[in-house]
Amino acid sequence: MHLEITNNKEYRELLSEIKNKIKSAQIKAILSVNKKLIRLYWEIGKSIVKKQTKSKWGDSVVDALAKDLKREFPDMAGFSRTNLFSIRQWYLFYSNTGEKVQQLVGQLPWGHNILLINKIKTVDEVIFYLSEAIKNNWSRNVLLHHIEINLYKRKGTLINNFPETLPLPQSDLAVQTLKDPYIFDFLSLSEDAQEKDIEEQLMKHITKFLLELGSGFSFVGRQYNLEIAGKDFFIDMLFYHLKLRCYVVIELKTGDFKPEYAEKLNFYLSAVDNQLKSEEDNSSIGIILCKTKNKIIVEYALRDMSKPMGVSEYRLVRSIPKNLTTSLPTVDQLKSELSIIKNEERERK
Repeated sequence: MHLEITNNKEYRELLSEIKNKIKSAQIKAILSVNKKLIRLYWEIGKSIVKKQTKSKWGDSVVDALAKDLKREFPDMAGFSRTNLFSIRQWYLFYSNTGEKVQQLVGQLPWGHNILLINKIKTVDEVIFYLSEAIKNNWSRNVLLHHIEINLYKRKGTLINNFPETLPLPQSDLAVQTLKDPYIFDFLSLSEDAQEKDIEEQLMKHITKFLLELGSGFSFVGRQYNLEIAGKDFFIDMLFYHLKLRCYVVIELKTGDFKPEYAEKLNFYLSAVDNQLKSEEDNSSIGIILCKTKNKIIVEYALRDMSKPMGVSEYRLVRSIPKNLTTSLPTVDQLKSELSIIKNEERERK
């Protein structure tokens, strides 16, 4: 099949076209300049798709190109069969998205691009992760982390009173900064863990906690003491957000949301604004993290609060997907398997 294609006049024209594109992209610099590399891959993908569509060629043309390009450019990586298929898939994904999206694509390394098209199927979701990765300078591992915990569907969904209590554009920024639920899948805690236990674990894994909170959060203190009228009050966790330019008070609750939690948080926010907030700071924001919440109750509780706050759920562990539960062994099955293994070991002895 390889000989049949390589002897084809159209194939030789395609190979020559791609070779010229590689050479004109300055071979020595291309591996270190991401935008040039991405642009080259785009042109290669475009040429392959165009020729396959016109000549009704199958995958064999990609096999042939991989061999010929490797022979022509032995010192250059990126022209393997696997990567050429990825280039074609990537081009097809973005070819109808428009210039703005294609410009975003060019700002991320190739590894990020391949991760996105392998993990995500819709253009809107890809655009979200493209923008966030560029804005926050995410590594590929951080990008993968946010995809796996489904940041796209959680960001901007926090129930809040920001439009009523914050001016524009801070209210919009606050909405987009916070999320619901927060996923603490890095904690090794049981479902009935107490607030103190969760706090301690969050502080132990503060880097991962900050990653889950999102870009811009800076930790100030845990059980932060406020003295009011000669009495001590303690905020569960206090942060400062660099982009929002305000303090963020987080109250952690292990049960269902209760309206009185909002009243207490409103009190704390008033104290923080009075004692800690400077003239340059914006109004402090509060977040109640609870195990569960009823949307209607939360909306009623926040409706007449004077301070900006939101209510979000948290997850300590990921639940097992239903389609996997039936395939997982039970405790009795595991015991049975262990018993069989031990008997076999005795027989061998």
